[in-house]
Amino acid sequence: MPGLEAEVARQPAAARVQHVQVHAASSADEPEFKALRAALDAEDAIDEATFAGDVESSKPAPDLVEAALDKAGVPAEQAVFIGDTVWDVQACRKAGVPCIGVLSGGVSRDELATAGAAEVYPGPGDLLAALGDSLLGAGGRRRAGRSR
Repeated sequence: MPGLEAEVARQPAAARVQHVQVHAASSADEPEFKALRAALDAEDAIDEATFAGDVESSKPAPDLVEAALDKAGVPAEQAVFIGDTVWDVQACRKAGVPCIGVLSGGVSRDELATAGAAEVYPGPGDLLAALGDSLLGAGGRRRAGRSR
């Protein structure tokens, strides 16, 4: 996600304030996933990670999301996923996890919303700026269905 590096660098403090566990989940194979994590340079902000090699089927199948939930020890009803593709949203819906869409994956707001994104933000920085009022914020889950 373009622009994510700077936002994740600021995420540890925001995550601690919000009591959020950060789990990276990617459809990438192991070498690509390692390269992506190295480029992101935000290991201190990531609590756990799941990649395509951890599951039988990747997105839009729910396997990757379900594996991330298992690793995190969090039930679907207490989780929120952030994604930038229709496949992310579809996988989350199948796993029973709301998905916040960000417009960094070359997919339009309408495509993410039509796929079922609970909220859509222009980018990671916009989500971070609205963190407290988003699904990730306190009480935010009851406000699903909004678009920024």
